[in-house]
Amino acid sequence: MTTPFHYEPGAARGPVPPPECPAHGLGIGPGGLRRFYGPEAERDPHGLYDKLRAEHGTVAPVLLHGDVPAWLVLGHSENLHLTRTPSQFSRDSRRWRALQDGSVAPDHPLAPIFTWQPICVFADGATHERQRGAVTDSMARIDTRGVRRHVNRYSNRLVNEFCQEGRVDLVSQFAERLPMMVMCAILGMPEEYNDRMVQAARDMTRGTATAVASNSYVLQALTRLVQRRRREPADDFATWLVEHPARMNDQEVSEHLRLILIASYEATANLIANVLRMVLTDPRFRARLSGGHMTVPEAVEQTLWDEPPFTAVFGRWAVGDTELGGKQIKAGDALIVGIAPANTDPLVRPDLTADMAGNRAHLAFSGGPHECPGQDIGRAIADVGVDALLMRLPDLELAVEESELSWIGNIMGRHLVELPADFAARVPQDDKEPPSMGRPNPPRQDWEVQSAVRHTAPTPGRAPAAAPLGTTATATAVDEPEGTASVPSTVGRMPQQRGESAPARLWRAVSRWWSGN
Repeated sequence: MTTPFHYEPGAARGPVPPPECPAHGLGIGPGGLRRFYGPEAERDPHGLYDKLRAEHGTVAPVLLHGDVPAWLVLGHSENLHLTRTPSQFSRDSRRWRALQDGSVAPDHPLAPIFTWQPICVFADGATHERQRGAVTDSMARIDTRGVRRHVNRYSNRLVNEFCQEGRVDLVSQFAERLPMMVMCAILGMPEEYNDRMVQAARDMTRGTATAVASNSYVLQALTRLVQRRRREPADDFATWLVEHPARMNDQEVSEHLRLILIASYEATANLIANVLRMVLTDPRFRARLSGGHMTVPEAVEQTLWDEPPFTAVFGRWAVGDTELGGKQIKAGDALIVGIAPANTDPLVRPDLTADMAGNRAHLAFSGGPHECPGQDIGRAIADVGVDALLMRLPDLELAVEESELSWIGNIMGRHLVELPADFAARVPQDDKEPPSMGRPNPPRQDWEVQSAVRHTAPTPGRAPAAAPLGTTATATAVDEPEGTASVPSTVGRMPQQRGESAPARLWRAVSRWWSGN
């Protein structure tokens, strides 16, 4: 086993440069430890993982903002042990020695992430079970079909805002907006949705100077919601938490709503942006998706392996002196769950180009008792949102060279700044209807026999009624409830023959048209 950190808070000889100092851009800090922040970490996180893995193995010492030491766990099995063993690695940040000795100030850039709050994410044991049970039970009450209908409608609404322009930034105009619209509706605060809420949610996890103010803005909105739901219950997530037998107080409810809103939003916004980037930049990915060899849910799952929405989760704190990955971990040490490096662990993925379809062993949603309870909602938003967008705009093309794309990063993730795309301009659609290609077939001079457009789920097992002559069908996607059967379109198969009383001349004309004669 190796020794613990050579550098401990307060042990540096000479002045430590402030966070804004250019010296921090060198990537190496006191004690020769690599910084897990700054230009190198943001520009090439995977390169940093490789260096740390080569230098230290599966568990590496790193420096956080202000050159505060922590351990970054790189190995897949080591991360599983870290997240599944709360008796050794607690979620209670009050155990952190750097907090106890004053090395980390209350206004630290990462304060919104690690500051202890009375919520399940910072609890263990019976307290965690009580609070997490309320969240899980309330999650189970969410109507997944209703969520998918909301996503469809909101996706159409967003596309309508830019579909006539012929160009869009898929990050700021779609990926960053859709999850917040849906989550505000689920929580019961659609009136709070605005650009300021989107900006605050993104800012909170970036370690910026305004992160604390952004956190306050979001919490104030959620506190108003909890107070309103105490007076006026409704059929929404906030009410379910307020009325749950766990008997949470207002602060507990507000803090849990903040946790759910920010975690779900951040993860889903990044996931949508990453899926769309892969669709627009990887020809193999786009061909498999458009050719029917890969579904959108499969594309989402592959992205969770290759570009998880959270690259790391801070943190865990050692309950006592222990060992992990051949390293001595001291009581009170901080550890970071390395999601992205775990997903690329050579022991798990020796070939990073291999297809991971059907494999959900990734750690994109962490693991153990604190595994993300809302991951299915996030998947649903990404699945339906991406599918609705590509159905409305199937001709999306990247508007810049791939090399021009840029990211900003922080301890928790890497965020695509912009994803500009071009497409043929279209007219808006009714955002209350499911998305469609929006391209009706051109009128024909010959008679056609096709079924009329339907936007409601048909009765399973019922034969389709004969369509009137001369109608023109539009290829339209239907957002159907799960488990219902879809009536296949007449396009692509021979039309049903008419009765014997039909004029033979008409039937011969239809047959000639269908055969292309």
